[in-house]
Amino acid sequence: METEGARTGRFGLLLDQFDQAREMAQVRLAGLGDEEYLWEPVAGCWSVRRRGEAATPRAYGPGEWVLDKGAPDIPASEYAEVARQAAGGMTVAKIADDWSVSVERVEQVLAHTGAPEPDETPVTTIAWRLGHLHSCFAGQWEWTFGERRQEPKLLVDFTPSAALALERFWALIDRWRDSVGAVTDEQLDTVGFSQYPYGSDADDPFITVLAGANLEFIHHMAEIALLRDLWRAGFTPAR
Repeated sequence: METEGARTGRFGLLLDQFDQAREMAQVRLAGLGDEEYLWEPVAGCWSVRRRGEAATPRAYGPGEWVLDKGAPDIPASEYAEVARQAAGGMTVAKIADDWSVSVERVEQVLAHTGAPEPDETPVTTIAWRLGHLHSCFAGQWEWTFGERRQEPKLLVDFTPSAALALERFWALIDRWRDSVGAVTDEQLDTVGFSQYPYGSDADDPFITVLAGANLEFIHHMAEIALLRDLWRAGFTPAR
């Protein structure tokens, strides 16, 4: 159903939301150079680094350049999501497996009361945010529309070149959008239509997975936009 060009059905709303977010993001990323792409606004940032120079214990990627990834934990910003997962019937064991943490850690999060502790998730570079998004969408495409066999962490050849990273990223995003646009109503309601192994995709109707993918795209692009604003303003950390 459409109203003056705007789709109002459940699927149309998600497609329009993604299309509009993509258009805004591409405008915001225009002119991104290598120095800004790799800029570390504070010490200890996560970024894209040469394999031998990775700053984190679980950095990954198939080539010379890898994406920083630290020890597994549930950041405070995701406590509410864990609570929603548990309230929706997901077992503590499944939640622990999805987050790569212990059952005891999940129980601690679920028992948490009052204001969350400060989130220890580090500041990241634009390169990291873009690489993370690329990795997530590449993995979800492979495990939804592809052969469902390749390890998601080996699908993206990370690069220190902003231009090359963007070229590869937009090509992947366009492939994702083309594939999503052809999904049927039956597939939208199919639990496990996506079998992406890192998360709850296999336990959710695909329309829920799409809503989550849109949110992932939007919130990381907003963070990238803020980093660009700080770079342009000549940000230096307060002492």
